Amino acid sequence: MAEPYYEVFHEINELGIQLAYHTSPGGYHPLHWHEELELLFPLNGDATVTISGKTYQLRRRQLLAIESQQVHSTNTYSDRLMCLCIHISKHLMKRYMPDIESFEVHCIPDEISDAQFPEYLHLCQMAEGLTRLYIENLPASLLESEGIILQLVARLIRHFSTQGTPVLSSSDIQARQKLRDIITYVGEHFQEPITLSEASALLGFNKEYFCRFFKKHMGISFLQYVNEVRITHIYQELQNTDAPITEVMEANGFTNQKLFHKTFKQIYGCTPSAARKG
Repeated sequence: MAEPYYEVFHEINELGIQLAYHTSPGGYHPLHWHEELELLFPLNGDATVTISGKTYQLRRRQLLAIESQQVHSTNTYSDRLMCLCIHISKHLMKRYMPDIESFEVHCIPDEISDAQFPEYLHLCQMAEGLTRLYIENLPASLLESEGIILQLVARLIRHFSTQGTPVLSSSDIQARQKLRDIITYVGEHFQEPITLSEASALLGFNKEYFCRFFKKHMGISFLQYVNEVRITHIYQELQNTDAPITEVMEANGFTNQKLFHKTFKQIYGCTPSAARKG
């Protein structure tokens, strides 16, 4: 897995902003979460985004916000999806708005109300403006881009958020750390055999409690998660190498061919050989 389940974005600048333009092959990015508010704006294709167990359509030139700490996954369908991706650290944004962490942003195209639509359209136009600045690469483009992002954040809070008082208990903090540990472990060892006994021992849990803990926080079983991580790596290798499918499967930790084909088809909707031909 290219990134652990808990993602830390080291390139956030001193303003609390990370701006990136990603071009990547289509495919499934397993469940993950991060501390930053994330804005996605696909430029040339569609995707589905699953947030806290609910799946949404994200079409070309639509803006979608994913709040910090929300468990989510993405599935893209273009061979080469280009996407504007912005991460915003609310913690660093406190210099502008001390209570910003108490606001929860909810901006999903499928759920925009008629009253919100004019403002939502304006947000999408601002994202288009960011794309033009990137393409033109004029002097001071970065300065102008960061100004637009600050305006985006302000409008999201003003028109697409609710305010509450988030309370993070010590047990929540401990649970997040344990999830970071186990998913980082999976990311480093998915090519090797991984057992429930090893995973639960890593966190100091018995197997039964570990299974409940993981399912509660992730929404899927631990073994299903491990298989999804493996499948995503296999998919990328099938797109980029000519190695035999069985060889790629085994190199990425799968030993059960029947389970491999079943899981692959569940995620990608086709067989491994069809994915390679596509």
